[in-house]
Amino acid sequence: MSDKNVKPVQPMGGRANVQRVEGGGAKKPMKTLKRLLSYAFSRYKVAAAFVVLFVLLSAGATAIGASFFAPIVTELMNGIPNGMKPIYTNIIIIACVYVAGGLSSFAYNRIMMYIAQGTLKKMRDEMFAKMQRLPLKYFDTHTHGDLMSLYTNDIDTMRQLLSQTIPQLISSALTVIFVFTFMVIYSFTLTLVIFFVLAIMIFIIKQIGSKSAKYFLKQQVALGKLNGFVEEMTEGQKVIKVFCHEQKAKEQFKALNDELNKVGSNANTFAFILGPINNNLGYLQYVLVAVVGFVIMVTGHSNFLLSGFLAMNGKDIATCAGMLVSFLAFSRQFNMPIQQVTQQFNAIVMALAGAERIFEMVDTEPEDRGGEITLTHGEYEEGKWAWKKPLENGGFEYIPLKGDIRFNDVTFGYTDEKVILKNISLYAKPGQKIAFVGSTGAGKTTITNLINRFYDIQSGEITYDGLEIKSIKKDDLRKSLGIVLQDTHLFTGTVMDNIRYGRLDATDEECIKAARLANADFFITHLPEGYQTVIKGDGANLSQGQRQLLAIARAMVSECPVLILDEATSSIDTRTEKLIEQGMDKLMEGRTVFVIAHRLSTVRNSHAIMVLDHGEIIERGDHEQLIAQQGKYYQLYTGAFELE
Repeated sequence: MSDKNVKPVQPMGGRANVQRVEGGGAKKPMKTLKRLLSYAFSRYKVAAAFVVLFVLLSAGATAIGASFFAPIVTELMNGIPNGMKPIYTNIIIIACVYVAGGLSSFAYNRIMMYIAQGTLKKMRDEMFAKMQRLPLKYFDTHTHGDLMSLYTNDIDTMRQLLSQTIPQLISSALTVIFVFTFMVIYSFTLTLVIFFVLAIMIFIIKQIGSKSAKYFLKQQVALGKLNGFVEEMTEGQKVIKVFCHEQKAKEQFKALNDELNKVGSNANTFAFILGPINNNLGYLQYVLVAVVGFVIMVTGHSNFLLSGFLAMNGKDIATCAGMLVSFLAFSRQFNMPIQQVTQQFNAIVMALAGAERIFEMVDTEPEDRGGEITLTHGEYEEGKWAWKKPLENGGFEYIPLKGDIRFNDVTFGYTDEKVILKNISLYAKPGQKIAFVGSTGAGKTTITNLINRFYDIQSGEITYDGLEIKSIKKDDLRKSLGIVLQDTHLFTGTVMDNIRYGRLDATDEECIKAARLANADFFITHLPEGYQTVIKGDGANLSQGQRQLLAIARAMVSECPVLILDEATSSIDTRTEKLIEQGMDKLMEGRTVFVIAHRLSTVRNSHAIMVLDHGEIIERGDHEQLIAQQGKYYQLYTGAFELE
């Protein structure tokens, strides 16, 4: 074990997720929607223009088609004085208008699908690119399952919003405008009846919608927490079974699942009751319009029934009946978009909640990779590494990379409240092997995390060949460091690909040589396809020791001037460890090496051994010097005191 386990991991989605739950709703829904729309349409301006055009045609066709019902009804009520030709003509016009509207609807939906898929691809690309630039602290405070939820659940909610909901909203809004215009032209009186019912609808939508929005945001967060737990339990199945933790795991899952069920049920309950309520109000509105219109018409008050020039022309009852039929069609068309919008309400809320979560990640401050000093190989001298430092006159100064690393009075804590390292000063001269020993949480792994700038120090200074490491570009700094972590990670691909991950331009011969140095060649050649055997599931078909051997081979092929070995042989038996040490002794020739180990036998030949306790170096010296002091190291080595 190492002290990296003390990092402040926030369970089940991290501190940020907890704050989102407590917020109870989208913080700035309109701002989020505006940003999402700008993000979606900024690259598709021409396509968006065609969407607006086709939506206009579709909405206009809906309203115009209904206006042709009036002359048909008027002709029928007057006994068809002009024959069937005018009726057939109007029917053909209605059919053509609705066909044009249907084709326009198909066209804008197809274009919106294209825009939506392109936008989501761009968003996923930017999310993944941003994730590569986020500091390690971000991943320490967010579970993997919650991060995966951004790429799956949250992205999917936006797919529905962009491809279905937004075009539906635009079409509904334009349809309402067109239909409202025709309604006012036909009958201002009946329009007032519709607005009376509409006011009731809006009040109900506002009351129910606010509750639904709160629960939909909670649902997205609860889903992220559940995904995080499932991912954690899947990775830890061996531990669960070893300690017979199945029942407890089921209880924990049930609690999270119950929470998701509760908030999901509340969210969907409030969302789906809007549809039936609005449908019934729509039917009530239709009946009210029909009754009021009929009463006005049969009482002979056509001037009160019709609007503007329609009323002034003194229409007969047949004409009024035709106008009333068209108006009833308008009333249905006016309600339909409103009902469709309420049905899309849950999709809107979920999408905005998902977009807010994604934008939070995208807006997270990226890791500072700055620094003007870069690393070169062969530019200063063939086959040699050197730092390339820009000068004020526009030239460059080359500083040979030797591996001289020094800590000067360094203080660091993962949080401001808890200091891990206190006033640490040490140095590693080129070619030296420096070992760190101490109990879990003493600060061993933290020191190596600071060397590669996974974290930045609060005070003090770390230099690399006399250069302040903050002035070195992070990518170049890390290129100079070969690291073997205690927790190995292998990628899906062949064994050869995983070894080559240490240096992508390495040849097969160089990878095989590195595997032989790491003593991994023996077991690799006995795999079904040898070096071409495909590794899946983080090396599930390999033992822990074999995975660690591949990680060591990966570091060897990198040919980095400085090596960091964090419990690199913790999962390897003693016999194999001895064989590896022989190869690693060759690898470490001329290189600065930092070693963290619980097996003190592996650090005996170190040039200096640092004994840490609670973030402070309490002893330092080589093996013989520390044994002679008979202090903490002596107690550890002789077994009088054991590492925790």
